[in-house]
Amino acid sequence: SRYVVRSLLFFCRAPGVWAMWRLSCAVALLWHDLPGIRSLSLDDLPANIKEVEYAVRGEMDQIAQGLAEQLKNKNHGLPFDEIVPCNIGNPQVLGQPPITFHRQMLSLLTNPELQTKDLYAQDVHDRARNFSEATRFGAYSHSQGIPLLRQQVASFIQKRDGTKVGVVDAESVYLTDGASPGVKTSLGLLISGTSDGILIPVPQYPLYSAAITNYGGTAVGYYLDEAKGWSVSTQEIQKAIDRFKVDHPNGRLKAFVAINPGNPTGNVMSRREMEDIVRLCDKHKLVLLADEVYQENIWSDRKWESFRKVAGEMKSKVEMISFHSISKGYYGECGLRGGYMQLEHIDPKVAEQMYKMVSVSLCSNTLGQAMTASVMNPPIKGDASFESFEGERIKILESLQRKSVMLAKRLNGLPGMSCQPITGAMYAFPRIELSKAAIAAADEAGKKADLFYCIALLNATGIVVVPGSGFKQEPGTWHFRITILPSEDKLPALLDRLEKFHRDFMSKYGNSEL
Repeated sequence: SRYVVRSLLFFCRAPGVWAMWRLSCAVALLWHDLPGIRSLSLDDLPANIKEVEYAVRGEMDQIAQGLAEQLKNKNHGLPFDEIVPCNIGNPQVLGQPPITFHRQMLSLLTNPELQTKDLYAQDVHDRARNFSEATRFGAYSHSQGIPLLRQQVASFIQKRDGTKVGVVDAESVYLTDGASPGVKTSLGLLISGTSDGILIPVPQYPLYSAAITNYGGTAVGYYLDEAKGWSVSTQEIQKAIDRFKVDHPNGRLKAFVAINPGNPTGNVMSRREMEDIVRLCDKHKLVLLADEVYQENIWSDRKWESFRKVAGEMKSKVEMISFHSISKGYYGECGLRGGYMQLEHIDPKVAEQMYKMVSVSLCSNTLGQAMTASVMNPPIKGDASFESFEGERIKILESLQRKSVMLAKRLNGLPGMSCQPITGAMYAFPRIELSKAAIAAADEAGKKADLFYCIALLNATGIVVVPGSGFKQEPGTWHFRITILPSEDKLPALLDRLEKFHRDFMSKYGNSEL
């Protein structure tokens, strides 16, 4: 190699002792440049690691970071002055304020000296004192979470689902750093190799495909029906099951992932869809993984219900693990990393292994645990903070609902684009009709067509979205995911920029609707 030649020339020109010294330096420099010499190279990594993809923080995010650095220069030369991260459900980065009650309570936990001062409403101090008596928040906790806080979460689930479907045991609750660690731990218990299949919706949240790939399992996609508001059909699920059996004749389906409300699709399941899923899991002996982190984000008249409640009312004993988080809803505390998973009808011996696996990480962060317990049990009528809390909650939810309608309406008004109603969660997932010329240009650039579109959008407007291919999608279709989270005063201008870009793009590459 050129490094070897350069080093030899370097050595040959030098006399005597200097030659030996320079040769040793050259060898040292070459040692980590020659292939196969490094202790850990890309080739040494497990194939599963290299195959993992997580589009939400993928190429689009990396390009956006580069542009953000460029914007720090006064003469940046870009056609926009800010990056707008619509690629991820991160409410507070786009201006959503935190809920005062919970943050005040948290401030008292992090600085116990303040608990003796008359700073906040009495119920804030009472909760902080109650939580502080249960633990020292700078210490490790029980691996499942602080017992008092787990009981608080169990009480929330009980109130939400009612008493007719059974009592929630706090021992079935695991407090986690957001919902994601619970999902990954659960999948780790289910997968031992490629013969283990996990049914996931398509489109899906890429945490699932990434974790399944990492653990060496097989993601088995069942397509949602876009034309019917991204609904779930047993026919599509059966097709996915049949495909898996053909491809893996000795394989076994282990679990069914249901994301409700849907991410990235923004749909809310009907009671019939949920009952069909429970029956299917009973029939095929599948563990139901119920991702319910957007349960507070409902923008239609359709009532949201938990899978635990639906299964209980059906008298089903389906094995189930449910996930929830403080990152979404009206609270949006993504960075504090709090959430839970709750086990229903899981074999006690399996639960012991679950405990063993979470104990490897000692415990989830204790402030996230406290915020989870607090968020799940907000002030109620009669509490000193209730009026101010309720005002903040309603203001945030009403704004999100208005933005969900505005976003879908504007996207549906664009040529070559269609968007299903956003009935839940925080996203639109519009479909874009790309011409052969656009697809050819994407191929030439070495990009998938929707990624090519999204990169062009980012470079022209500073708006960061995620291409649909990162979530998986029906072959031959193209989409992107965009959040409803920009503030109401900024969203119209943002959509104006998106519209101008889209019309220019479609005009450049040809579209019969223009």
